[in-house]
Amino acid sequence: MNNQKDLNSSEVKQYITFDLEEEEYGINIEEIESINRIQGITRVPKAPAYINGVINVRGDIIPVMSLRKKLNFEDDAFTNNSRIIIIKKQDASIAIIVDKVKEVVGLDGKNIETVQELNTKIGIDFIKGVGKIDNRIVTIININKLIENIEEELIGDLRLNDAR
Repeated sequence: MNNQKDLNSSEVKQYITFDLEEEEYGINIEEIESINRIQGITRVPKAPAYINGVINVRGDIIPVMSLRKKLNFEDDAFTNNSRIIIIKKQDASIAIIVDKVKEVVGLDGKNIETVQELNTKIGIDFIKGVGKIDNRIVTIININKLIENIEEELIGDLRLNDAR
């Protein structure tokens, strides 16, 4: 999907909003398979620090990523509000841990601004734009870029291990 085209569109898209480190973020609902309570996460040896492990969801083994660790925030502090959002991309799924799922909101391209230089704690590459809802600002996560970055890091780690 072309980000610029999405952001200039008058079509209203639905976003799941969630809290992370007391800031509000959003993911296009079309990219989300399900939202689950925190469940038993099985650790995986030698996984990157931001991969908490894997979970079993209806027979599928899905890697669980700490979005907090990936974005260089403080470690996860699980509460009754913590959730796992499962994202489906092509034939693969990845789960991300968030502090709290808030609501579903509709935004069109007129209410989402592109971000050239944003003073934020997360890398600009992972931001699709900033949505304006009433008096709130929601940072829209670019899931494709986030997953591409993870894949590149994992491939780099495999090459590094093969060289040893």
